[in-house]
Amino acid sequence: MPTVLLVRHGRTTANAGGILAGRARGVRLDAVGRDQAVRAAERVAGVPLARVVTSPLERCRQTARALVERQGEAPEQVVERGITECDYGQWQGRALKDLAGEPLWKVVQTQPSAAAFPGGESLAAMQSRSVAAIRRHDAEVAERYGADAVWAAVSHGDVIKSVLADALGMHLDLFQRIVVGPASVSIVRYGPHRPDVIATNSEAGDLSWLRAAAPAGDAPVGGGAGHGEPDGEAGLQPS
Repeated sequence: MPTVLLVRHGRTTANAGGILAGRARGVRLDAVGRDQAVRAAERVAGVPLARVVTSPLERCRQTARALVERQGEAPEQVVERGITECDYGQWQGRALKDLAGEPLWKVVQTQPSAAAFPGGESLAAMQSRSVAAIRRHDAEVAERYGADAVWAAVSHGDVIKSVLADALGMHLDLFQRIVVGPASVSIVRYGPHRPDVIATNSEAGDLSWLRAAAPAGDAPVGGGAGHGEPDGEAGLQPS
């Protein structure tokens, strides 16, 4: 199956201010976030992307635009509501330092599968629709572009953490152990037997080695030899 790059949007004004932006409109990348998006795009520039899927929220659209602008040939572009931010309901727009005093905060931290935001959605519902959307696009990319295609999904921290938890076979209650920083790139292949998680939360390193990466298959006993270094350039070492 293809390779999907899970790209979190760059830092926003809300991130910098400690505000839970949620689905609020007008939340854009700040100067740091714009630089982060460009760096992520430069890392991916050497990998022809078949499709770029983005959350409809502005900060993800900005990050996705940076990816597309640095591709030699413009990839297919799709806006996907299935990977939009969690609906935090009445928590949206509030300061994280204040939310930390709410009883629900501890549930979110220790038992997220039971967390449902007042007036919003549950984290379990967020994971369900996000994983379904990613797997659907992956199957579509495979059918249209082939098993060796690479595509990108630009989304949000909690969404990407929940998708990675599913790929790793982790219960949602463990997903807070996963870190997904602004403009980081995580890499997954949905193989015939199981998903292969190639990298998580990577923030540096050229990704051009993905051009020569084989589609997902059987896991090599002993771990295998890893990827090569196309064009003589050192690539990101899978984690």
